[in-house]
Amino acid sequence: MTLSHSRIPQRIIQTGKDLNLSLLARASVANLRLLNPEFEYLFFDNEQVEEFIRTRFPQYRDVFYSFPKPIQRYDFFRYLAVYHLGGFYFDLDVFLASGLEDLLHFGCVFPFEELSIHPFLRQEYGMDWEIGNYAFGAEAGHPFLEAIIRNCVRAQADPVWASAMTRTIPRLFREEFLVLDTTGPGLVSRTLAEYPDAADQVAVLFPEDVCDAGSWHCFGQYGVHLQQDSWRKRNNFLRRRLAILWRSSMRRTLRKESLKLGKARSLHFKNAR
Repeated sequence: MTLSHSRIPQRIIQTGKDLNLSLLARASVANLRLLNPEFEYLFFDNEQVEEFIRTRFPQYRDVFYSFPKPIQRYDFFRYLAVYHLGGFYFDLDVFLASGLEDLLHFGCVFPFEELSIHPFLRQEYGMDWEIGNYAFGAEAGHPFLEAIIRNCVRAQADPVWASAMTRTIPRLFREEFLVLDTTGPGLVSRTLAEYPDAADQVAVLFPEDVCDAGSWHCFGQYGVHLQQDSWRKRNNFLRRRLAILWRSSMRRTLRKESLKLGKARSLHFKNAR
């Protein structure tokens, strides 16, 4: 397929603190570029991210700096960058097994992430799964990315709206979900569930069996996310350990419900607005 018939442009976008990347990150960059030699490659360090916000999206400058955690700013940046430029965004711990040419005809594509442990998504929208934000592609100006950007802003301006996702999470562990549900995959998944044209405008790279944990955190058949989670704090070992145990227990319980729904999922949600 030639670029002239593509909707997503041949462009890869990545970001990091600076160019002094770890060995794993350098390997990720090399992997993406070698498998997609015709693609333009753009890397934004922290200074370039701030310059991008200042020059391309000055209306969001105050919002960008209001996020309490750096990772929230760079989540926000990735949506703005792909919305403005078009192309694919990848975290620095994603590795591909094949090139991306087959995905260029989509207007917008996101990966299936995993079965969700958020009762809010399950109860409000009948959505027992989430999509990831570690990798995605879209044409410039795609309305679904615009909706994500609006919700990132809304989560900052309206904490009550944002807290709906975490209200059923034990208070001890809510800090673990702050990023996920205000700028990360929780927010992106909620946006998808509430997006009225999801089935027509967004492609999700579902695995053959969504209940098979071995197929989670993959960019379809194209690659895999290693989940380095370098943004997470490494202190408070006991709370992190308890949170892991709680998530594991929730997954076992909720997986039983998901198994009753079968292997496949669709982009049709109840109560979608």
